[in-house]
Amino acid sequence: MKASTFFIGLVTGVVAGTATVLFSTPQSGSDLRSNFKTASSDWKEKLSEVKFQISDLKESIAGLSKEAKTKVPQTIDDLKQSVQEWQTKTGPIQENLQTEITSIQKALEELEKSLARNQKDTSPAI
Repeated sequence: MKASTFFIGLVTGVVAGTATVLFSTPQSGSDLRSNFKTASSDWKEKLSEVKFQISDLKESIAGLSKEAKTKVPQTIDDLKQSVQEWQTKTGPIQENLQTEITSIQKALEELEKSLARNQKDTSPAI
């Protein structure tokens, strides 16, 4: 549903509701005309204010859209560059960590073998 269709329906409903209330209240003709003129002028002012706010909103959205078209790609490029720099800086550290992990795994394997040999040597002969 388009926003303009919604607002037209909303304004029509409000005007119809206002007219119904004005015509269903027990008043004299001159009071009714006076109230109707007052309500009419109030609604015209409110409608013009709503139109102004909608146009202001449209301008804001257009400005944000324009800014987003320039800022978002620039931000994405900056993020990509930052990630690449981080990968470049952390690459040697990652390699060192991998080397350390490999040496720790080898040391654990040797320790396990040594423990297994010690258990065989110290087990009682049956």
